[in-house]
Amino acid sequence: MSDILDRLHDVLEQRRQAAPQDSYVASLHDKGLNKILEKVGEEATETLLAAKDAEAGDADRHQAVIAETADLWFHSLVMLSHLGLDHHQVLDELARRFGLSGHDEKAARQR
Repeated sequence: MSDILDRLHDVLEQRRQAAPQDSYVASLHDKGLNKILEKVGEEATETLLAAKDAEAGDADRHQAVIAETADLWFHSLVMLSHLGLDHHQVLDELARRFGLSGHDEKAARQR
């Protein structure tokens, strides 16, 4: 899994340097953080709607959840890139939380 994220990170960094008219990723960066956040929010909403449809759905509806989640993750990676962050930091945070009770982890964040 990390391999595909590493490869995608490299592509996103390359495309960030491209001309906005030549690259969707470059055009998002050119439009700024608010546009990127708008796309993350849009994809999050589409993912939620697809999941709701898939709850009692067939394989096509389940595939729609996968596709929308991929869009959400992609745009989240663009957001991280724009902020000078990367997926390794997110994976490190998930690893740090591994084995912790969700209740305990949430309580620790509220302190």
